[in-house]
Amino acid sequence: MNTLIHTTDVVVLTYFLALNTFYALLLVLAIPEIWEQTRLAEDEDFQRLMQSDALPPITILVPAYNESATIETSVTAILTLEYRNFEIVVVNDGSKDDTMERLRQAFELYEVPRTYAEAIPTQPLRALYRSRTRTRLLVVDKENGGKADSLNAAINASRFPLVIAVDADTLIEPDALLRLTRPFLLGAQIAAVGGTVRVANGCTVTDGRVTDARVPRAFLPGIQVVEYLRAFLSGRIGWSTMRSLMIISGAFGLYRKSEVVAVGGYDRWSQTEDLELVLKLHENLHRQRRKYRIVFVPDPVCWTEVPSKFRVLARQRNRWHRGLVQSLWRHRRMMFNPKYGVIGSVAMPYFIFFELFGPFIEVMGYITIALAWALGLLNLDFFLLFTIFAIFFGIFLSVAAVMLEEISFRRYPGWEHLAMLVVVAVLENFGYRQLLSVFKVKAFWDYLWRRKAWGRMEREGFQQASAASPRSPEFPASPAG
Repeated sequence: MNTLIHTTDVVVLTYFLALNTFYALLLVLAIPEIWEQTRLAEDEDFQRLMQSDALPPITILVPAYNESATIETSVTAILTLEYRNFEIVVVNDGSKDDTMERLRQAFELYEVPRTYAEAIPTQPLRALYRSRTRTRLLVVDKENGGKADSLNAAINASRFPLVIAVDADTLIEPDALLRLTRPFLLGAQIAAVGGTVRVANGCTVTDGRVTDARVPRAFLPGIQVVEYLRAFLSGRIGWSTMRSLMIISGAFGLYRKSEVVAVGGYDRWSQTEDLELVLKLHENLHRQRRKYRIVFVPDPVCWTEVPSKFRVLARQRNRWHRGLVQSLWRHRRMMFNPKYGVIGSVAMPYFIFFELFGPFIEVMGYITIALAWALGLLNLDFFLLFTIFAIFFGIFLSVAAVMLEEISFRRYPGWEHLAMLVVVAVLENFGYRQLLSVFKVKAFWDYLWRRKAWGRMEREGFQQASAASPRSPEFPASPAG
């Protein structure tokens, strides 16, 4: 038993040291990139360029399923974004309520013939509509096929070279599209750009806009604020700097349409169609030996509602992790393959060892500590090192992400919000992180047992200052389950 516990101790300590060292590396890589992006955003010449006709036209893709109560407000808010040349393609994905009728009445829709070819196969279309009052708006009415199928139908109908998928529970800051297109203006090799997603729980929303950003007082959403800050302000920027960004949030990512069509669009069978799309882009572009970039920029911001109940969080993270397992397995040919550069030699091994199998090691570490303590075999040196590597190092990285937010963007006003974030950054290491590891372990086994339920995302809605703001459509399960 002593030998088993000692061996487990060494494995667990090595894992946590390697994991948090890599997190620290990503944070170090992120700092100069944030400063550079902040400098570009404030450059007067660049600001003039962003207000000119040089901006590339964008199609905003809006899938909708059973969104009768909020569809008008959602579309109206998107129509007011600060951008010169864009269109909106709303896809009614076979809604069973009166979503289509609400759109028809609100925007005075009239039917038009289809004048484009279907580059990506989708469920059959019923009709296309344009608006008499909003010339930028196109509405596609189709048979139900799930979110990915709706996005593919919107891509088929789009006219412009850049496309961005927007969830209906996503509140986009007015100038976010201007900021998101910045990499496309700086280089012709950009295939996709991701922006920052922040937590809207506790914020005040007016007419589909966050007008007063606040840290939610509820424990669970508050912890997710820190989690999102760490993931976006250090993790994704760090991976982007290494040219190996694998994840662009499905709620806020801008893509070159031709590249998306070339890989067959969004995958209808994937549990996480956003991750799968980015991996398909990496694989296809590397296979063609083309120079390209998939990048992340921190200052374009959108806000979304996160789970406020543990059972809802468990369902969300279960689906996310099953999708990760699914995509890594599908693209396993890239693993340790020098043809795929850093994405194959560093990024995918990291996700395999730390994201896929790491939760098993973490759970094993906590079980070992409890068992060793119960048997009187707990090594104090190991426990001290474990506390430093697993707890204190994690606290340092979370607090560093909070400080980076405060120094760079200051989205949350007042010292009390900063203090709340620091407190939460400490508390998340005592229970929350361990719970997420358990969720991931369960998700791995659910994947092996082919459990593919999508899981209903229950939402409470935003805190309104005046008019109602968008809430998320509840898409049915994908064709896979």
